[in-house]
Amino acid sequence: MSAVNITNVTVLENPASFVAPFQFEISYECVTPLKDDLEWKLIYVGSAEDETYDQLLESVLVGPVNVGNYRFVLQADPPDPAKIREEDIIGVTVLLLTCSYLGQEFIRVGYYVNNEYDDEKLREEPPPKVTIDKIHRNILSDKPRVTKFPINFHPENSESGEQAPPPDNPAQADRNKEPPPASSDNPSNKGL
Repeated sequence: MSAVNITNVTVLENPASFVAPFQFEISYECVTPLKDDLEWKLIYVGSAEDETYDQLLESVLVGPVNVGNYRFVLQADPPDPAKIREEDIIGVTVLLLTCSYLGQEFIRVGYYVNNEYDDEKLREEPPPKVTIDKIHRNILSDKPRVTKFPINFHPENSESGEQAPPPDNPAQADRNKEPPPASSDNPSNKGL
């Protein structure tokens, strides 16, 4: 059983301009006190073929965390378009919201993001060079893909000290512009 459970994630200001900040209202519960901070990250997948285009948009520490229910808004700057190949700016990509404890990722929520021109004429006849300020993004917030990883939240209580290693680099688990498969226990926003 996890010591921390996400109970809801709401994507705020969606759809929005490509250059607008991301905002997520995150609600979670802690069922056992934790001595150290939780680390929340927001990662923009810039290319399905090459992880070097991924951008860490925000990383925040929250804690120490006592038993109870919590809610906060995670705000992050948009991705830097100069760090994305021009052919990957328009179309579908992925946004990953992750949470880790003691360097171990225990939950990942993946969202498809559709970036397209806000004007129908531009969608039909795109300009030769991408015009960033004319692009809107739509986070498909009604269909998040949730993956949970078992971790040891209290390694100081472990007799053997052994625990399953975290994934080498969880942000690159699936490079095909598809968030990780949904957890079978609940793939919806509520009760993640």
